[in-house]
Amino acid sequence: MTILSTLPSAGVGALLALIITGHDLDIISIIGIILLIGIVKKNAIMMIDFAISAEREEGKPAREAIHQAALLRFRPILMTTFAALFGALPLMIGEGTGSELRHPLGISIVGGLLVSQMLTLFTTPVIYLYFDRLAARMRGWRNRPAADGAEPVAP
Repeated sequence: MTILSTLPSAGVGALLALIITGHDLDIISIIGIILLIGIVKKNAIMMIDFAISAEREEGKPAREAIHQAALLRFRPILMTTFAALFGALPLMIGEGTGSELRHPLGISIVGGLLVSQMLTLFTTPVIYLYFDRLAARMRGWRNRPAADGAEPVAP
């Protein structure tokens, strides 16, 4: 769920960029959004995977693990994002034969990457910590003694 929570910001960014530039949502821009979803999902996976590894292997609490993941995975995430962004710029600003077909592709990729990159770096740790707290509450709820004297349910 934490990884999937990053995807709406990418879609919103792509749609906003298309609206601002006056382009319609067509099959080419949808292809750009699908490509964008893959990039944004990979960035979130890099951060979450690192945090889970730090929790399991080093015994760090969730807050410290996601903080370390955000710091150590920041550069690879930015490198991936900027590589895709600079790769999409020629599609977005290019001129020549068939450029009107490629413009929506570039615009959706660039707009989605800009918005999602700004939001994902902040929202992914917040949602990760929220789900960690929710899991702790669920464990506490499952392990509390029953009111009728029955044995508690083992995890």
